[in-house]
Amino acid sequence: MKFEAAMLVVDDINRSRAFYCDVFGLEVVMDFGENITFNAGFSLQEKALWAKFINTEETAIVYRGNDMELYFEEEKLDDFLEHLKTFEGIKYLHNVEEAAWGQRTIRFYDPDYHIIEVGESMAMVCQRFYDQGMTIEAIVERTMMPAEVVKSFL
Repeated sequence: MKFEAAMLVVDDINRSRAFYCDVFGLEVVMDFGENITFNAGFSLQEKALWAKFINTEETAIVYRGNDMELYFEEEKLDDFLEHLKTFEGIKYLHNVEEAAWGQRTIRFYDPDYHIIEVGESMAMVCQRFYDQGMTIEAIVERTMMPAEVVKSFL
């Protein structure tokens, strides 16, 4: 068996499509009207059709479960953060935070309150630490990544 993709249920497929295309630069690779698939490996499904598929009322489908997220990595996190500021109405869960292993991330909601996390790639974390003068051994300790992986990033 092979996992294929995640699917998010949305109120307005066109609004959500615009959000993911504009904010993340994603491309739609399959468009079935009420269902679209992005080149990032996930799909959107309009709520009305989803309710039919699972034999329920639309009111039974609720958002803001805060129980999962879509996770993206960005090589140029600071540039993405500036880009993100150009969009009005984004609701943030938190500003940029740095995890114990050094990765900087930000979390916010999409238009239907699915959580989105955008994190600095670990390759960039290692490079940032190296540029700050950390030794490979110190980077390994801080990031908890194997030395071979850290070296491959530098």
